[in-house]
Amino acid sequence: MSRQQHLPTTLLEAIRYFSDRDVCVDFVAKLRWPDGPVCPRCEGTEHSYLKTRRIWKCKSCKRQFSVKVGTIFEDSPLGLDKWLPAVWLAANSKNGISSHELGRALGITQKSAWFMLHRIRLAMQMRSLDAVSGEVEVDETYIGGRARNMHKSVRARKITGTGGADKTVVAGVLERGGRVRAEVIPNTRRATLHDQVKRHVAEGSAVYTDAFNSYVGLDAMYDHRTVDHAERYVDGRVHTNGLENFWALLKRGLTGTYAGVEPFHLFRYLDERAYAFNERERGDLGRFEGVLSAAHGRRLRYAELTGKT
Repeated sequence: MSRQQHLPTTLLEAIRYFSDRDVCVDFVAKLRWPDGPVCPRCEGTEHSYLKTRRIWKCKSCKRQFSVKVGTIFEDSPLGLDKWLPAVWLAANSKNGISSHELGRALGITQKSAWFMLHRIRLAMQMRSLDAVSGEVEVDETYIGGRARNMHKSVRARKITGTGGADKTVVAGVLERGGRVRAEVIPNTRRATLHDQVKRHVAEGSAVYTDAFNSYVGLDAMYDHRTVDHAERYVDGRVHTNGLENFWALLKRGLTGTYAGVEPFHLFRYLDERAYAFNERERGDLGRFEGVLSAAHGRRLRYAELTGKT
């Protein structure tokens, strides 16, 4: 029976499979180095393996290295037998998983679980900057707490008059049949939204938006069509329902799972929800391997995460 047939496909199988640290190291190493381990310092391929410490020693530069070096796992005191189930849970939870829940599941502190989840979200960050094309939905939304849930002293200082007052603006583009991209933007002015569309959407594409005034003028570069939500939500193929669905999933996770997200960290949660949406057709194992495959070449220190650098 081949190794591929033994790979886990469910959470229970994953927990059992990755309970052995040697299996964890072998699994991550083969994803990272399909042709065998490569020294991260000198790129040497000749090495010896120290089985008791689960590290390699390069024969060229004489340096030792582990499978964690140069990845989101680097310098973590937690073993891969905890990291890999955490990645599985984060990659396959429909509405996300809170640091409190992950901490209880792994038997670690909430603070450690919070740091783990943010490292995993870094691996979920989309690397491709290729512009989307075809039929593209464009929309913006506001992320922030509801006034009725705020302390009266906080509610009193909120600026009244618009639904987006004192909230964070998020803009998104959705390629129908393809991927979604979402990012935090400073405001909803015309220049800001036009720049966001130009960076992510190929010229000449069909762009569908609502009747918000800031989208006026996109027809110079795109086949821009609008639907006025005061009258209807769908006009033939012109609608933003796909992106509205993504906003609903995003906010369900932010309010239901995480209860509240600081604007400073919001972009990481956008990466997480976009990854889950974009990889929705893949199975649990596929999403899990997708995160692990992107784990190398990325590193996040606690000081950087908390804004101390």
